[in-house]
Amino acid sequence: MKFAVLATVSAHLPLVALACADHPPRYIYPRQAPSSSEGSTLSPSSSAPAPSTSSDSALGSSSVDDATATGNATSVTQISVSLISTNPTAVPLSLITAQQVSSATVPLPSTATPGVTPSAIPNAPSLPDISGLSSANYPAMDKPPPTNSTEVQQWIQEVQNSGFSIPNISVTVESAACSANPDAVADTSRCWWTCSGCTRDTDIVACPDTLHWGLTYDDGPAFYTPNLLQYLDEHQLKTTFFTIGSRILEFPDTLQTEYMGGHQIGVHTWSHPPLTTLTNEEIIAEFGWTKKITKDILGVTPNTFRPPFGDIDDRVRTIALAMGLKPVIWTRLSTTVTFDTGDFNINAGTISSSQVIENFNEIIGNATSIDTGFIVLEHDLFEQTVELATGYILPQALAHQPAFNITPVISCLNMPMANAYIETNDNSTNPPPSGSLTSGGAASTGSGSSSSSAATPTALPSLLPAQALIVSCIVGALLGVSSLML
Repeated sequence: MKFAVLATVSAHLPLVALACADHPPRYIYPRQAPSSSEGSTLSPSSSAPAPSTSSDSALGSSSVDDATATGNATSVTQISVSLISTNPTAVPLSLITAQQVSSATVPLPSTATPGVTPSAIPNAPSLPDISGLSSANYPAMDKPPPTNSTEVQQWIQEVQNSGFSIPNISVTVESAACSANPDAVADTSRCWWTCSGCTRDTDIVACPDTLHWGLTYDDGPAFYTPNLLQYLDEHQLKTTFFTIGSRILEFPDTLQTEYMGGHQIGVHTWSHPPLTTLTNEEIIAEFGWTKKITKDILGVTPNTFRPPFGDIDDRVRTIALAMGLKPVIWTRLSTTVTFDTGDFNINAGTISSSQVIENFNEIIGNATSIDTGFIVLEHDLFEQTVELATGYILPQALAHQPAFNITPVISCLNMPMANAYIETNDNSTNPPPSGSLTSGGAASTGSGSSSSSAATPTALPSLLPAQALIVSCIVGALLGVSSLML
């Protein structure tokens, strides 16, 4: 059953905002501005949404009309939305705001026992004993790791020895904002997803089978992740958690609970920077430390990652592949149609909870009209995002007809959970990355930037014709006004 759009287009945030990469500070922990410095050995050279129909569910419509919730930075308006199902214990949408009073978290059901193995991965190494885990053995939380440590220098050497040739692509500036990087927007050879939607064959952006949802949550583990885990367990659902190294260090027991519960774990960097703004060494440090702490706690190393903000180009891709990581983004049909709920921005006060639900309704409308499955961007970092997931989004999805097949990303790719980790992967059926990025083609779903063939690793910037460049810059400027954080 589809959904009624009971508000005008102007009443909610345009979906175009969901495709951009201009991002203000967005995290409760301190974050440093990403560095764009150069000078080290590996440094670079310098469709419309588907319409909805009315729901006749006996559960009726959950509506919040003409109410204004004042956020941290601005005022956002609740809109009317139609729901076919909600969680009976859901917090009312009008109370899910930037300034809501925090409620208690549920405890983890138990802590994992060292030496056990997850039932979903019978050939997995034994779970490590983390009682001696010390923050002194890792970089400072929520700050870009230094690149001069012994560990990072070793990872740099491993990348150099990997057989991958890293493209000579310059770093972006100003948090990878499209409007601040017109030359990068115009350079189609770099395949910059942020501003063009360009993807390579190695990018995972959808599930192959229709109505198959690769469920994902970013930025945890966090305080309210146990609440999400409880709901997932109650409904026999599994997901992919793209975890931040700093949060893993803060919540190691939660990570072990996720893993032992049959959920997939992926890498989401150490400090959540826009990766195209970093030097090669800084990217290696972000990936390396997150891989290391994950293995220290789980005994296995993820072979997938999600770039923060979806900020990825061929330089970032190649470094990731050289480190055994395949990119997982989220489904994007065009510049204005991306499968991003926008849930993260509730905490910043730039979107209302009902607007997030409306975004999700539009995502579902599009998901039922495409010939593949899909991947949606959601987060488990904040109380508000978890409340929306467990109170509204997942109940909506579970009640949908025809039914969605909701699984982790690795499962939606028709692979066993063992293939999600380097140590347990079946290399014969899921070969690890090797060779050059030039083996895959490019596709584009963005602002006029596209490429029919992969970039040569040492390709020089290739400018668009003047007219196309103007169009790209206009689109970049439009995207640049958004404050959305992914």
